[in-house]
Amino acid sequence: MIQSTSAPAAATPFWNDPAKRALAFQAAVLAVVLAVGYYLFANVQANLARQNIATGFGFLGRESGFEIGESPIAYSAADTYAKALLVGVLNTLRVSFLGIVLTVLLGTFVGIARLSTNWLVSKLAGAYIEVLQDIPVLLQLFFWYALFNEILPSPRQALSPLPGVFLCNRGLLLPIPAAHPAYRWMAAAFVAACVGVWLLRRWARKRQEATGRIFPTFRVGLALLLGLPALAWWLGGAPTAMNVPHLKGFNFRGGLSLSPEFAALLLGLVLYTSAFVAEIVRAGIQSVSHGQTEAAMSLGLTSGQTLNLVILPQALRVIVPPLTSQMLNLTKNSSLAVAIGFPDFVSVANTTINQTGQAIEGVALIMAVYLMFSLSTSAFMNWYNKRIALVER
Repeated sequence: MIQSTSAPAAATPFWNDPAKRALAFQAAVLAVVLAVGYYLFANVQANLARQNIATGFGFLGRESGFEIGESPIAYSAADTYAKALLVGVLNTLRVSFLGIVLTVLLGTFVGIARLSTNWLVSKLAGAYIEVLQDIPVLLQLFFWYALFNEILPSPRQALSPLPGVFLCNRGLLLPIPAAHPAYRWMAAAFVAACVGVWLLRRWARKRQEATGRIFPTFRVGLALLLGLPALAWWLGGAPTAMNVPHLKGFNFRGGLSLSPEFAALLLGLVLYTSAFVAEIVRAGIQSVSHGQTEAAMSLGLTSGQTLNLVILPQALRVIVPPLTSQMLNLTKNSSLAVAIGFPDFVSVANTTINQTGQAIEGVALIMAVYLMFSLSTSAFMNWYNKRIALVER
């Protein structure tokens, strides 16, 4: 019988094990961070108690006592601080969403114009980019707000470039369809059409992969998007009544009103950010070799097929990441609304802080709201970026 004579291996001390040593360092750093956080929290609590300053979010249930000039929901001074802050969130969300949509459309148009072979169009697009991205956005907001307030006439002398459309120092007033149940059916039909177009596009792609035949998805989808709402409008009685703004007393009544503060903020943010988006679009398109366009055309692809199947899938990989940053910049720059008097979330939160004296809670709410907006935008754009990524085989 053979007996083993080798001695068991000695245990390695944890300070000589890189994995265990890394865990120990991380635990030590976490303990230091928690200790510093607790010290700061306890110090703030002690100072606030010594100065008899209330803490907590109990003030959200109290009556606010101040009016808000623009509110997408019903609001009065008798409502709570929580509802006032909700109005601020909705105003910020309205400006950010409209601003992002308009910025992407305008920036794409200017970026493509920058690559135009027409000398005048290319130079005009270049001048637009150079001028607007070099002027601070706050100065642009002041300029547009002063333009609406100082140059435009009073409501009695309002400009009327089109029937029912008025422009004055109270803002832009537009006619809108009068309330009718048919419009709710139109909205439902439009949503149904969007779902139908999505399903149609998936079916057309599988059909093309299986048979090689191309289905006219764009034309059929456009017909669905326009035809279904039109059919719902016709079945709902084909209402044609319009709610046209009209002068009553010292101001207009009826229609859709865009205040000078909202218009100046939206215009300034869109023009400033679209200049950067235009450069991103130009760089993305130029990153695709022109030889690929020539190869696609030599295979018999049309210009639209070359754009959709060859250029865009590669250009979007370059465009989407920096485009996400510009969307986040636009959302965060909307906090400059307080400089021109638009009641966004920062403006409403500042008023709340001044009245309640609870600055720490107010600033924490501002940080939480903008963090929520930024994380939501990043999550959506990361999902979209992953969805359009090219699959390498």
